[in-house]
Amino acid sequence: MATYFVGSRASNLAKAQVREYLRPLRERFPEITFTHRVILEGGDRDRTSTLSAVSAVNGGSAFSSAQEAALSRGDVDVVVHSLKDLPTANPAGLVLLPPPGREDVRDALCGSTLAGLRKGARVGTGAPRRVAQLLAVRPDLVVVPIRGNVPPRLKKIETMGLDAVVLAVAGLRRLGLDDAIGDVLPLDLFPPSPGQGALGIQVRTDDHSAPLRDLLSTVGDASADAAVRAERALLAELHGGCSVPVGAYAEPLPNGELSLAGQVTSLDGRERVAGTLTGPATEPEKLGASLAALLIDRGAHAILDRVRSTHGSRHYPADHASGSRARRS
Repeated sequence: MATYFVGSRASNLAKAQVREYLRPLRERFPEITFTHRVILEGGDRDRTSTLSAVSAVNGGSAFSSAQEAALSRGDVDVVVHSLKDLPTANPAGLVLLPPPGREDVRDALCGSTLAGLRKGARVGTGAPRRVAQLLAVRPDLVVVPIRGNVPPRLKKIETMGLDAVVLAVAGLRRLGLDDAIGDVLPLDLFPPSPGQGALGIQVRTDDHSAPLRDLLSTVGDASADAAVRAERALLAELHGGCSVPVGAYAEPLPNGELSLAGQVTSLDGRERVAGTLTGPATEPEKLGASLAALLIDRGAHAILDRVRSTHGSRHYPADHASGSRARRS
């Protein structure tokens, strides 16, 4: 009987994602044992420093470096990430497999509706993308930086006297916290972090891991895979940093094509460039690169350069982790 070790972060959400991923595999392959192993990341140990600072001292990523290192060493056989936390380039010897579908990609406002927020309301979020998008729509809001796992961030509405916090719908639903959602934010104004709502299934590329890769491929979703690859390619071409608010969302169309929307917003919300392109779902990276070029033509580089000159930039995805080039293997 084969036994495989599955790594993830220590949060309740990470554990819920592992259970979600393993459920169909355990039903389909009852003779195989999957054992979960928790791996503590730098961003979980340090809740006070900026994510860029945490990433700089933890191998490049606040939320994935330790797990990738464990996978490379052979401590685990597969890692289940939140895809939005992952670098856009895999370390040598590692590869991403197609995710098993995708949860709701949108952001949620918890504690209030957007229209119901009073003038000058205090809204909590630690993601520059969300800060920028909130201020673009409601420049009167006071955005309060918060970090931590989902339940503690929800509690900050009370403990910090906030009017609302912004969280991913996917995380809330995976934790059974749907009732906390006050408003689901519209995609045209609040496009999510690239890969949001999808799991990042990472394995080794060596020959020894081939049977496991074949087994895991049975639960992969080609449509979700094309969508997230397009989004991550857009981010990589824009060289999105941890201080760079980049949102993207790809949607499969009935005719076999893929529609990709992207947005770059200044941190104060005063400048925003956006665009949408459609292309073959069989060429998602090409679509992402094409939309990035369009956004650059519309002024995205000017926004990004100002952000970097103010905040500095290592190549991290818009909300969390590191990476500079779109690559699946």
